[in-house]
Amino acid sequence: MKKITKLLAVATLCVAFGSTELKAQTMETENPMGVRLGIGISGGIGDHGSPFKNSYGADARLQFDLTKELSITATGGYTRLMAKDNGTDYDFIPAKGGIKIFPIGSMYALGEIGAGFGIKENSKTSLIWSGGLGYAWKGGFDISARYEGYSQDSSSSTYQSYNGQFALRLAYGFKL
Repeated sequence: MKKITKLLAVATLCVAFGSTELKAQTMETENPMGVRLGIGISGGIGDHGSPFKNSYGADARLQFDLTKELSITATGGYTRLMAKDNGTDYDFIPAKGGIKIFPIGSMYALGEIGAGFGIKENSKTSLIWSGGLGYAWKGGFDISARYEGYSQDSSSSTYQSYNGQFALRLAYGFKL
């Protein structure tokens, strides 16, 4: 029940930011249309029900602007979830697609879904979903916080019935 509640809360937040027109004081921000590449590092902690205590990773994210307020993303990289109590760590390569909504200037909400390709022998592919909030500065610096959940195949050598993390991502974006 807690998993469903968290997932619904993230989805509601993304819909709320995407469907309302918020007006604020005008700020000098850079959000011209185009294509961007962001290189980032992240670290996180496992959620209450997760068998993993913390994580780290690196990624590259392509962002394709559809309008000033809406972009689509493609993200790939490397993530390692470190197990509690001498359990098995889970290393994988995430490949996700998503939607990024800019409701107020450079502040954004991001939702992604994809796959995590296990690196260890006999580990299977996981379903990954995430949602979060962030801010992209004019100079290219980007910071975001997200919740990311994983659902693994039960025949995987790294199988856990459910796991997830709360993560912080620091990145730098380049216009292409």
